[in-house]
Amino acid sequence: MGNLFACLYLGAFLFSGFVYARRLAPEIGLLAQTALSLSLALFLLMWLPALFALFLGFAVPAQLFALGLVFLPAALLVLIGLRGHGAQKAAACRSEALALAALLLPLLALCAYLLHTHVLRADASGALHTGQSGFGDMAMHLSFISSIARSGAFPPLYSIQSGSAMGYPFLCDSISSTFLVLGASLRLSYILPMLPALLAVFSFVYLLFEGWLQSRAAAILGFVLFFLGSGFGFAYFFDGSAADWPNFTRLFTAFYETPTNLIEQNMRWVNPIADMLLPQRATLFGWSILFPCLYLLQRALFSGERRHFLLLGLFAGGLPLIHTHSFLALGLFSLSGLIYALFRKKELLFPYLLLYGALALALSLPQLAAFTFAQASQGHFLTSHWNWGNLSDNIFWFYLKNMGLVFLCLPFALANARGKAWFFVFSLPIWLISELFLFQPNAYDNNKLLFIPYLLACGLTGDFLLLCWQKLAGLRLRAALAALVLCAGTLSGALTLAREVVSDYELFSAPQVRAARFAEGLLPRDAILLTGDEHNNAFAALSGLTIVQGSPSYLYFHGVYDQARARDVRLMLSSAQSLRELAPKYGVTHIVFSDYERAMGASDEVFQGLPLLYSEGGVRIYSFK
Repeated sequence: MGNLFACLYLGAFLFSGFVYARRLAPEIGLLAQTALSLSLALFLLMWLPALFALFLGFAVPAQLFALGLVFLPAALLVLIGLRGHGAQKAAACRSEALALAALLLPLLALCAYLLHTHVLRADASGALHTGQSGFGDMAMHLSFISSIARSGAFPPLYSIQSGSAMGYPFLCDSISSTFLVLGASLRLSYILPMLPALLAVFSFVYLLFEGWLQSRAAAILGFVLFFLGSGFGFAYFFDGSAADWPNFTRLFTAFYETPTNLIEQNMRWVNPIADMLLPQRATLFGWSILFPCLYLLQRALFSGERRHFLLLGLFAGGLPLIHTHSFLALGLFSLSGLIYALFRKKELLFPYLLLYGALALALSLPQLAAFTFAQASQGHFLTSHWNWGNLSDNIFWFYLKNMGLVFLCLPFALANARGKAWFFVFSLPIWLISELFLFQPNAYDNNKLLFIPYLLACGLTGDFLLLCWQKLAGLRLRAALAALVLCAGTLSGALTLAREVVSDYELFSAPQVRAARFAEGLLPRDAILLTGDEHNNAFAALSGLTIVQGSPSYLYFHGVYDQARARDVRLMLSSAQSLRELAPKYGVTHIVFSDYERAMGASDEVFQGLPLLYSEGGVRIYSFK
């Protein structure tokens, strides 16, 4: 029943998003309005429950108030008569809809399948599995989702480091906590909002290219290059000999050895579906807002549609707690657009500054001050760093082999783009700054910025390839040559996605799952567990319980890792005396003892005399009073 109610709740937001999109953007046409409705619904679904939760706690009342606020006005608009804004000729609309569906639905079906196989898929023993893309980050996101729903505290605290405030953009996870609060399963809560987010991202990549390049064929080529393209990493898995067959097959068996992610060969330009949209929820939900912003900004600047500045200001102002990198990328992009307007579109300066810039700053600055800057000040978030993730190559060779066909064609595409080049030029400051500075402790994460100029480079390359196709009209081998070029440009990405389809890893063992379910039902919501620091901590991820300290692979890159606490955790696990002395400092109420804790020095003698609450499959839970 909870799963059904969660689906109906999402449906109400999607319906409301469509009603509001029709009112707010009448110029863009029905297909674009439908795509915009997805982004608007997701934006409201992230923000409205969160705003009510500040006063009511993250519980059912906050969700119902949010539902009423978004749905009732939309229903009233329909009842009083929603005019058919942005109507298109039926035949033209159907033709474009069919073309868009043929392009989008295969990728959406692939993503839906990967979510099905990668999100808490149970085997016969009760163990829960994921794929290659989910093995790293999924446990962290699950812990945020389940802890927000379990504790009801908002703004949330880190459940994987007790007592620590969370500056991470948590709305990408609280959107799933909403469905968990409403009674849905953790698996459905995780997957459900990702599907409209993926559809919004896919839709706006095509719509952005089609509107900017004024060509459906160029938009399709750019779309394919962005989601399937990548560099020439496939060459490292082929040498043309039968003896090299194991070298090829390892990309389907080894862990993170794919043509787009091969550290030994300095291949760092990952596939956006396998390595960003599916595992990185902040990127997914950030792009579901950022990409419609780029689409609306392009129309506002180059078509003079001033109405869009108000929605742009709202979207931009809400981005920091959804995805900080998307907010930064949009800010840099918008500054370039402002300079363009100053010299080329002076009539747009007033609405640009007032409706867009002022509103975005008014909404975003409180978030940045209260969360982003506070957390960034604790870690090494802003540092100078030349050449991003390049580990060993000169910069030209690095980008040639990593970006492949797009990098090779980009100079020619720019030379032939004429007026279309301006929109790409707006993104160059993002690329430059990403090459000079790191905005987080992990250098790899700068790709969340770099993929924005890359997105537009894919569009320009698609436009250039279409031009080449037209220029080669009459050439006998034109089709074969085009197939060869597209194969070279997409093979690495296609192989990476194929690897993702067959990947399968156990994320939580059956004994850990059973113990976590027991703890979820028995322990109080304010319990604090002393556990190991494994990244796949079942108690934090599945039960929403708070642990003293989790994986440094999460906490360090969030800037909150406490090394003194890490030392104390090891002392408490390995010494009964240290446990007695230090446990009250961290508010420990329960202790988990399994192979993970044993690997950190724990032994049976440490916990002798403590009340044993659970013991099965090598996992024990002790009470500490």
